[in-house]
Amino acid sequence: QVQLEESGGGLVQAGGSLRLSCVVSGQTITYFNYMAWHRQVPGKQRELVAALYLGGNEQYVDSVKGRFSIARDDAKNTVYLQMNNLQAEDTAVYYCLARYAAGGSRDYWGQGTPVTVSA
Repeated sequence: QVQLEESGGGLVQAGGSLRLSCVVSGQTITYFNYMAWHRQVPGKQRELVAALYLGGNEQYVDSVKGRFSIARDDAKNTVYLQMNNLQAEDTAVYYCLARYAAGGSRDYWGQGTPVTVSA
């Protein structure tokens, strides 16, 4: 039973920082092809924010490059999203994704943690 639990969201002023955590239970994070953070705001589709591949490659949406960074701690079975210099447009619910793709594919999503940035 794979479960993802996000935490670390909250209220922050523009220019501030937050670190989101995604704790995975039921499976080691190294089992997955990649871990990623998505976000969703009302009226918009869910957007890929950052991804960390098993081999170490990282991808970011252009709007967060230089401000956000994704990292993993295998010992804690946790993936982080460090968010610096937050802006109002970063306000969203942030979701963690674990993806496995080999002989079939499966995605596991967390329930999300909201981030609100006051301008």
